[in-house]
Amino acid sequence: MTIKVVLVDDHAIVRTGLKAVLGGAEDIVVVGEAAGGHEAVSLLAHTPADVVVMDLSMAEGDGMSATRQVTSAGAGSPRVLVLTMHSEEAYLEAVLEAGATGYLSKSAADRELVEAVRAVARGDVWVQPSGAQVLANGMRKRGEHATDRARYERLTDRERAVMRLIAEGYTAPEIGEKLTISPKTVDTYKQRINDKLGLAHRADYVKLALKLGLLQTPAP
Repeated sequence: MTIKVVLVDDHAIVRTGLKAVLGGAEDIVVVGEAAGGHEAVSLLAHTPADVVVMDLSMAEGDGMSATRQVTSAGAGSPRVLVLTMHSEEAYLEAVLEAGATGYLSKSAADRELVEAVRAVARGDVWVQPSGAQVLANGMRKRGEHATDRARYERLTDRERAVMRLIAEGYTAPEIGEKLTISPKTVDTYKQRINDKLGLAHRADYVKLALKLGLLQTPAP
């Protein structure tokens, strides 16, 4: 089977180089080129393709938006391999969430592009080893967040209110006044919160509250 590829990059010299790399593969043919995301979407409306090799940063329509449009077209839509100079840490998870099935750095294109295109055309997800680590770290962080959220959900409504006020910097007497309870009762709630969430200092309250979206991140 011949894999039909569309190249999307706003630098003609880059597209020429990519065509040269892919030209060495008998099972791959470049059927179209676009200099931006908008042009790519228009081109694909009348040019059947199996794989779109997509840059991210382009003047005429960014690659992320174009990826969403291309991959949301339903059954038979081409798969997207993002080829970019940006690091995986910055964009990999967002790119995969947008619908791409591959992420390759331009510095590795001469060595891995053909194999990446073939993998994506088969329906496999293609990432480099460094990208796999990024995904693993992301999964770990999401797991930690889910655990923190579950522990927070076990607090009573009053304990949540006390936790938020502590994170916001209020003292026990101030919290007591706001909630119409005594400072001693506030301390009792605080001890329960500490035991349930493993907190010890106000900084721990602030960090967890920010992680859970209970506080606004301070402006830079």
